Amino acid sequence: MNWTRVLAGGIAAGIVTNLADFVQHGMIMANAYKKYPVFTQTAANPAMFAFVSVVVGICIAILFGRTRSAWAAGWKGGAVFGFYFGLAIFFMGFYNPLVLEGFPYHLAWCWGGIGMIDALIGGAVLGAIVRRD
Repeated sequence: MNWTRVLAGGIAAGIVTNLADFVQHGMIMANAYKKYPVFTQTAANPAMFAFVSVVVGICIAILFGRTRSAWAAGWKGGAVFGFYFGLAIFFMGFYNPLVLEGFPYHLAWCWGGIGMIDALIGGAVLGAIVRRD
């Protein structure tokens, strides 16, 4: 496993998914969030979102790098990895309506879709950067 490529891929995937989340959550879904009292907390620092996204990207890149030989070469293999990882994210989203009072069930579907899009994009970035040995 080439650690330089894994770290570079993780950082790049983290940045790209953070930007995708900004568009999806911050622009497309912003008006939907204003309707529900569960989203009334004080806004967090955007730099913290970017930092967490990069850290998560690096962790996922390590998993991808360790299993790289199982995926096809190039961005397509990374997108397949992202699809399977996105499935896990999709189903984790259904935890929120169960534990957060006022969290609408249909938003779990939206968040699952957003997580799947993020995983596909991040996986494609990883596949393009982290090469098969």
